[in-house]
Amino acid sequence: MTRVRDIHKSAVYESESLVRRMFDLADERGLRTVDVAGSSVTLPVERRFASLDSVQRYVDAVLALDWVRARWSRAAVPVRIRARGGNTAAHYENDCATIALPEHHANRAWAFRELVVLHELAHHLDPQDPDDPTEAAHGACFVDRFLTLVGEIIGPEAAFVLRATGINGSEQRA
Repeated sequence: MTRVRDIHKSAVYESESLVRRMFDLADERGLRTVDVAGSSVTLPVERRFASLDSVQRYVDAVLALDWVRARWSRAAVPVRIRARGGNTAAHYENDCATIALPEHHANRAWAFRELVVLHELAHHLDPQDPDDPTEAAHGACFVDRFLTLVGEIIGPEAAFVLRATGINGSEQRA
């Protein structure tokens, strides 16, 4: 098995974290217009979720969308949502098609939001064999899936901001 280094993982996470902070500030201040890369952009509203059940309903609805099913065959595979221990990361478990999200901690549920859930869904929709990957987990194809989901579901402005803040899907073999 050829191992593929995930050298752009940190760039993907840094970009996503920056955009989440932009959405948080827009919500807190009620100011949705931001200047990014020389463009004035009005941020769309990002959905937040109250419970694991609400995340499950959202994921089921996204996977049932006609255009998602037409584009990615793995959309036909159901995803289970479960609580994850700890509070620092969400993750996708390919062997059991499960998204694990940290629950509320100190009255905050940072992972119960659309950007995080779409990130994990982009992993689920990956068509490659998990036992013999040809691309890094956060490589170009992952970034394309993630940006497509974000652009079509949250809005093209959100996908633009992710691109402008440095999300990068270039890959390299190790």
